[in-house]
Amino acid sequence: MERSIQPRQHPRGHCEPGQDRAGLGRHHGKPLTSPLAHQEGVVSAAFSPDGTRVVTASYDGAARVWDAATGKPLTSPLKHHAEVVSAAFSPDGTRIVTASWDNTARVWDAATGKPLTSPLAHEGAVVSAAFSPDGTHVVTASMDNTARVWGVAIGKSLTSPLEHQDAVRSAAFSPDGTRVVAASVDKTARVWDVRLDEGTLEQWSAIAERSPVVLSGIALTRRAPPRPESKPAD
Repeated sequence: MERSIQPRQHPRGHCEPGQDRAGLGRHHGKPLTSPLAHQEGVVSAAFSPDGTRVVTASYDGAARVWDAATGKPLTSPLKHHAEVVSAAFSPDGTRIVTASWDNTARVWDAATGKPLTSPLAHEGAVVSAAFSPDGTHVVTASMDNTARVWGVAIGKSLTSPLEHQDAVRSAAFSPDGTRVVAASVDKTARVWDVRLDEGTLEQWSAIAERSPVVLSGIALTRRAPPRPESKPAD
């Protein structure tokens, strides 16, 4: 007596085309904007903390800020003198840090596209740059075998170079901002204590007093010009 063979059913039911084995619909990604176009290859892209903007870095020597909903540029290009290989927003979204093969990183006003400090200069290409969790510092990684920690308000290095035996390819802050981890082609990563001593803090404070920008919370604002002294009445 022949026995009929029934088709095997998946325990969760029959899989229709376009569904996975759990019966859930597959989501097919679709572009939400026109392409965010540069003139050369784009090697980095990141959202702002609130998700409304995107920053891209390109071999065309510029980073660009885009409206994430419309795909329209929001500022003029953030220009370096060589390829830009990294770009990221600050934690509050008001600034952008870029890293370039022109041996510098730069900090920019994310709303205007204007530089906020002088270039953060290494002796080799800068391949990575990231803000500290509170937005007051930047750490850069370079082909000159070092990482460096910078004060955002003053654009100056705050520690001695964090040295490796070969190129440093990436560096990042710990969640509390007191340490940096750096990864190198020398086959090592290293964790560094980057807390500032009292002498360095005093020097930084003195320089910050002369800076044209003021750090208010985690936002940089332009310092108000001093008021002229009023003359006593005769």
